[in-house]
Amino acid sequence: MEYLEILFMFIKAFAVGGLICTIAQVIINFTDLTAGKILVSFMLAGIVLTALGLYQPLVEFAGAGATVPISGFGYLLANGAMRGAQQGLFQALTGALAAASAGVSAAVIFSFIMALIFKSHTKYN
Repeated sequence: MEYLEILFMFIKAFAVGGLICTIAQVIINFTDLTAGKILVSFMLAGIVLTALGLYQPLVEFAGAGATVPISGFGYLLANGAMRGAQQGLFQALTGALAAASAGVSAAVIFSFIMALIFKSHTKYN
């Protein structure tokens, strides 16, 4: 029975994460929005949905399917800021940074390691 629960958890994560990515792909295909604008829009959507209390149930349902896409980064920032705000104004400002610091640090460190290992070049070289 435990294996079925794990399988169901993976299916939920895949479905929700896939739906978020599908929405982004539809926006890319049918609008002239740049990738940066789409990323910022999804991150802001994660922040707004968290502030309205709608993103937390999605995270509880889908787990990584809701936290891995860029909207999950907005959720992480907003959640950290809200937790920090319970302790004061300064902690509201730093709470978001503290919540996201491990992920951002890992991204910077692994990017640096990959830059040392592989030779970068432009797309047309």
